[in-house]
Amino acid sequence: MAPLLLQLAVLGAALAAAALVLISIVAFITATKMPALHRHEEEKFFLNAKGQKETLPSIWDLPTKQLSVVVPSYNEEKRLPVMMDEALSYLEKRQKYGSDKVRVITLVKNRGKGGAIRMGIFSSRGEKILMADADGATKFPDVEKLEKGLNDLQPWPNQMAIACGSRAHLEKESIAQRSYFRTLLMYGFHFLVWFLCVKGIRDTQCGFKLFTREAASQTFSSLHIERWAFDVELLYIAQCFKIPIAEIAVNWTEIEGSKLVPFWSWLQMGKDLLFIRLRYMTGAWRLEQTRKMN
Repeated sequence: MAPLLLQLAVLGAALAAAALVLISIVAFITATKMPALHRHEEEKFFLNAKGQKETLPSIWDLPTKQLSVVVPSYNEEKRLPVMMDEALSYLEKRQKYGSDKVRVITLVKNRGKGGAIRMGIFSSRGEKILMADADGATKFPDVEKLEKGLNDLQPWPNQMAIACGSRAHLEKESIAQRSYFRTLLMYGFHFLVWFLCVKGIRDTQCGFKLFTREAASQTFSSLHIERWAFDVELLYIAQCFKIPIAEIAVNWTEIEGSKLVPFWSWLQMGKDLLFIRLRYMTGAWRLEQTRKMN
């Protein structure tokens, strides 16, 4: 019996190794090149308060504002106005802004959430750049917590640092409201993130993140994934570049209207996590130094 069990164990290990090699080959062969940092002609301009076209700035220009806020939006006509009202109300209490406080970039094609945020990042004017979700699930005044977390990381190497909003402190409460199946999916996803990509960050998916201008330029220049798993690759890139990251607890409320389908979305993200790791390990993807947009 013992020799049979040993043979089965060896066979199982061999099959697992063969499967990993096969998946690595598939990941390498199917790896797409770095998405071109290209703007369509219509994406190079925004309409000012007078309805006139103005050329969008570039992240490689010198900053002209203290803070830029990037909000990706797709079919968000119900949730976005509430979020914008809260954000603008808060920001105007901090500092008065001129007529250019809101700029809309209309993308010619759907680039995915990550691709839309990158387009906004690369058109930002701020010394610091905040990405925030259109649903307003995170209370906007919590940007002060992220600013403090960012400042606590000083001195910043090469002026680069990131502060991530986190809902990890709400995990016990969320588990009580979820089904066992969704809880299992959540823990499985967290394990894969930790095992394959990002260490030390409990919540990679919160859409409330603050970057120094230099950190945003460096990380988004290397980003390959443009859809839901882009947050994980972004933080993986940051850790590879040894950019300091602070994880900051924020207030968060679940807002109806999410476009994620739990099982299938998490299955897709699980595949993306495995491919992120394998594609960087096999050299199919490489970390890029800062690239300018064409």
